[in-house]
This record gives sequence, structure tokens and C-alpha cells, in this order.
Amino acid sequence: MTDLQASLMAIGGAIVVGVITYNKWQEYKAKKSVQRAFSSEHDDVLMHSEATAGEVVSERHEPMFAPTPEHPGAEPEIDAGGEAGAQPVEEHQKELPVDELIDCAISLALEAPARGEKILPKLQALRHVGNKPVHFIAQRDDGIWEPVTHGGMYYGLFAGVQLANRSGALNELEYSELIMRLRQVCDEIDAEPDVPDMTDVMTRARSLHQFVAEYDAQLSVNVQAKGAPWAINTLLTALERQGFDLRPDGRLVMPDGEGDILFSLSTNVTLAAETTARLTLLLDVPRVTPARDGFGAMIACARMLAARLDGVVVDDGNQPLSDAALTEIAEQVQAFYQQMEAAGIPAGSTRALRLFS
Repeated sequence: MTDLQASLMAIGGAIVVGVITYNKWQEYKAKKSVQRAFSSEHDDVLMHSEATAGEVVSERHEPMFAPTPEHPGAEPEIDAGGEAGAQPVEEHQKELPVDELIDCAISLALEAPARGEKILPKLQALRHVGNKPVHFIAQRDDGIWEPVTHGGMYYGLFAGVQLANRSGALNELEYSELIMRLRQVCDEIDAEPDVPDMTDVMTRARSLHQFVAEYDAQLSVNVQAKGAPWAINTLLTALERQGFDLRPDGRLVMPDGEGDILFSLSTNVTLAAETTARLTLLLDVPRVTPARDGFGAMIACARMLAARLDGVVVDDGNQPLSDAALTEIAEQVQAFYQQMEAAGIPAGSTRALRLFS
């Protein structure tokens, strides 16, 4: 081996050692930065307030409030329709799994009163057509409508298939399948369906899906590291202590205390990654009730994280978000909520949760 070769090998070895040492130092800095940020023992008001939870969808938007209806303030044209026969009692209808505003309700005339335990197994065989859920409600002798249960005696029956959701409107094939299977069920429980006209049902389904498409809004903000990236393992542990729930797919969600989600957080890397320099918080606007102020809670959380982690709150273009811009968006969110309320589908309500699913 010549002196030149020996020198080159020595230099190469020194470079490798230097790279390894640098990487270890970067990992150490990332871990310590997160540990320092969350070392405080005091409680966060945000994390223990009533405003807590959110769900990531496949498409998100940075703070730019859109879409909105073509005519703001005008009620979308959603025809609830009305089939012949006995109708569910109005004051109980919104709490029932069959809702005539978002479902196609089909009357099933029973030949004789039926016990719940006799018909329930037959009804449970029909739960979906395509990805649209199917539900049943029945009328007791006191006129009250309820989901079919064991021990009940029922004198009327309704089936309902959801007309639309985020994936699309009920289509002709799904409706045809529903009617075919519903007739089979009726033969087994001695009932006769009053089948609505397909054309009318498809018109209602498309109208409702248009509403869903127009009001399907998600808002996101990001927290970008100013310096070294954050260590994932330490970061996840700290965020879980702050109230976030870690889901199997790697998303972190802030629960609202009632089984739903206020907003979500993504580390923008896989669980196998060691560090991240960017966090994304996302609010699924129509699924969060205005009373919980999901947008305000999300922004407060983003600011808290930025302060603790030495980061900055930015939009998807990596531009810092000013207080004035965030205030304007918050006002637009409130206008959006008012429009949903006027349409009879308040954000965060059972109707909204079913439609925006």
C-alpha cells in the first residue's frame, strides 16, 4: 500500500466518523428540544377545556375559507319529500336513525302487529346498499316511533336509506338493490312496501349530495420548526400527555369529550421516521358544532405548540399567518355555520355527522 492510499483511507475514515457523530448530535438536539418544550408541569387551559377533538380527510385546504354556496345566506334547495302513509312523529324524528331530510323513508305496511324479536333478525340482514346505510324504525301502540328492539310490539314500520354522503349520491343501482332486498324482507315479515318513484328519489339524492359537496370544508394550519427538527418518539409521548389520542394510522386527534373529534394533528411523516420539522393541524368544519369553537381551539393549540417547540404557525405555502388573517377566517367560519343552520343541517349535528362521513 502506498503512502497516498494510506492517506486517502485515513481521510475517508475520518469523514465517516464525522458524519455519524453529526447525525447522532442532530438526533440528540431534536430529542432535547422536545423534552425542554414539554418539561413544564403546569396544565394547559386549552387541553383541559371543553373544546377538544377532529378528523383528517383525504383533501385539505390551508386557511382560505372555501367553498361556500353560490348565494351566501340562501337556503340550499333540499326537498325532504313526503311519502304516503303514516309518518314518524315530528318531535322525535331528528333523534331517530330514519330522518326524512337525509334519508329516503319507505313505509312498510304490516299485515298485523309484530313483535320486535320476530322481525329484528330479518331487518338486520339489510344494513347497507353500496356504502349507504339502511335503518329501520317502528311505531308503538302509543304512536311513538323508535328503533326496533326486543320486547316491543309494533304497528307501523319504516325503512330509510341515506341519500348521500361524502362519497356520492345514492344511485340507481343502489336503489334497485335496496328495493329488491326490501321486498324479500317484507315477504319474511308479512309487510308491503310503499316504494317511492326512483326518479324522485334520485333527484333528492343528487340535490343533497350537491349540498354536501358545497359545504365539505376542511381548514388546516401548520407549525414549522425554526431550527432543528423534533424527535418523533419524544414528541408523540408529549402530545399524548397533552390530551391527543394516537390512532393506528399514525394520526393524533383531540377528542371533544363526547366521543367525537375536535381537530386532528399529523406529523407529516411515517411512524418509522425519527424526526419531523412540521406539524399539521386540521379541522373538519361541518363535523364540529359551533359551540366548541373548533377553529379557535385549533389555532390556540397551534400557537401553544409553536411557542413550546420554537416553531412558527404557517399556511401550506410556508407563509406566517397573521392575527388579522386568522380573525378574518374565524368570521368566515361563523358565517358558514349560520348557513348550515339555515339549511336545517347544523354543523356537528347527527345529520351533519351522517352526511359528512
